[in-house]
Amino acid sequence: MLDRFKEIWLVDFEFTAPPGERPTPLCLVAREFRSNRLIRMWLDNPPKEPPFQIGPNALFVAYYSSAEFGCLRVLNWDLPVFVLDLFCEFRNATNGRRTPRGNGLLGALMAHGLDSIDAAEKSHLRELAMRGGPYTNCERKALMDYCQSDVDALAQLLPAMAPNINSDHALLRGRYMKAVAVMEHNGIPIDVERLSALRRHWEDVKLELIGRVDRNFGVYEGSTFKADLWAAYLARNEIPWPRLESGKLRLDDETFRQMARRFHAHVAPIRELRHTLGQMRLNDLAVGEDAETGVYYLR
Repeated sequence: MLDRFKEIWLVDFEFTAPPGERPTPLCLVAREFRSNRLIRMWLDNPPKEPPFQIGPNALFVAYYSSAEFGCLRVLNWDLPVFVLDLFCEFRNATNGRRTPRGNGLLGALMAHGLDSIDAAEKSHLRELAMRGGPYTNCERKALMDYCQSDVDALAQLLPAMAPNINSDHALLRGRYMKAVAVMEHNGIPIDVERLSALRRHWEDVKLELIGRVDRNFGVYEGSTFKADLWAAYLARNEIPWPRLESGKLRLDDETFRQMARRFHAHVAPIRELRHTLGQMRLNDLAVGEDAETGVYYLR
């Protein structure tokens, strides 16, 4: 798929992004794959256009590209025409299988037998970026070098993955990542007054839901699921339940899902209740404010 493009740009940004807010780009590193031309740019005074080609003769390559596109949108730069997202392609290749180090860039490099930056160092530098400025000259250089290390990793990963990539499907997935970035940039408007009211009464809402379901089971104390009460319920109803090597009941959602298929009336309501409560985390909602309109958004 690479032969159809005149230029292939490997791109990475470092940025800071407070919860619920759009990213603030800090620096950019881009490398043209064939010529090895390298661009390193601190973005406190960014140009009006991207310093690399984004037209129909160029391919934009990144790992989890919606993050890069979020920076492009904030900078008012156009999005590239063609995108190859190696995160999407790695997930497509490994979906349903375990990977040695997860699905991030480090995991993809390890899965292909390639060297990478130390995970602890990567975590430290990511935290430095998210901290926000001001930065010392040494910190700026460290962030720029870290940004380049990800671009250098892409330069290793691209030729390792390219032979197994279906170009038409990959470019379609890359196009989707552009749409994801637009949605993330726009956010979802939210009524913060109602959100505040819900947060104030959230425990009461959860207890009401638990009370409606658990009255037929008796396996909760307050808002806490009790494994011993569940074990007693299973024994009363003669339901055989998978156990860990330690002898304790398996209480993960996958086990509940499988057992709900076999013993629907006895298990499914509690499985749905546990799953719903696990999703009901209002304090995890990242709400930001659009400074121009005063409207609040989820991002």
